[in-house]
Amino acid sequence: MKKYFITAMVFLATTTAIFAQKRHKSPPNQPAPTDSAALVQKALQSAAANSTEQTKPKKVWDLSKRAADHFMFELGYDNWANKPDSANIRGFNHSLNFYFMMDFPFKTDQRLSIGVGLGLGSGQIYFNKSYPLIADYNNQTLVFSTSAGGTGTPSGADHYKRFKLVTNYLDIPVELRFALDPEHMDKSWKFAVGTKIGFLLTAYTKSVDPEDVTGHVLASVVEKESSKQFFSSFKFAPTIRVSKGVIGIFGQIQINSQLKASAGNSVFPFSGGVVLSGL
Repeated sequence: MKKYFITAMVFLATTTAIFAQKRHKSPPNQPAPTDSAALVQKALQSAAANSTEQTKPKKVWDLSKRAADHFMFELGYDNWANKPDSANIRGFNHSLNFYFMMDFPFKTDQRLSIGVGLGLGSGQIYFNKSYPLIADYNNQTLVFSTSAGGTGTPSGADHYKRFKLVTNYLDIPVELRFALDPEHMDKSWKFAVGTKIGFLLTAYTKSVDPEDVTGHVLASVVEKESSKQFFSSFKFAPTIRVSKGVIGIFGQIQINSQLKASAGNSVFPFSGGVVLSGL
């Protein structure tokens, strides 16, 4: 009996061991467990490698031979926006501007730069049989006379052969610039947007040769009257410029009225023309 009992116990132990071995053995098709931290690190390294391959090296421009300062000349055609009906503007209205500029390239992208300067801006507007009386201190508003009648004008004068209004400003131009090839500014396409802040220096009118109704010159007389009483002391004029090499075109418009609010209609001078500039 004892012999049968020992045999049964050995058989039970052997069977239990075999089932336990099968239970804990990994299924043949199940992948071995992996470390999640190692997978994340591997993915980051792969992404960094791809990014390095796709990123092109940043171009470094050699600006050692590029001038940091230069002159800028502008010759433009001028006129007034929102001019009063009584102002008969006619003729070659023009502006002549001269500036000394300094250029400051960006460190992040040397195709971009900031230009700041100082100079003089002069505008000339011509009138025909309509003359602004800027020195008439008896009026609160600027009056446009329809006949010649200045001091020293001969009797019977109907109009002037030439009459112009001249305004001169001390200007501070500021520009944001972009050049396609900053190493060769004398050949590159260049673009600039900015503004001019101007302080009015002088405003005067100049009349030449009074004439009668038939156009006969009554006298060879030049009259000049100067006054800033009707004009704003400052101007703010956004600008735009496109150049190829040293020659380009520009445009600007004054966004505050050239005349004071108490002087009558708000007028906004604008100009466009040719510019000569090294930058």
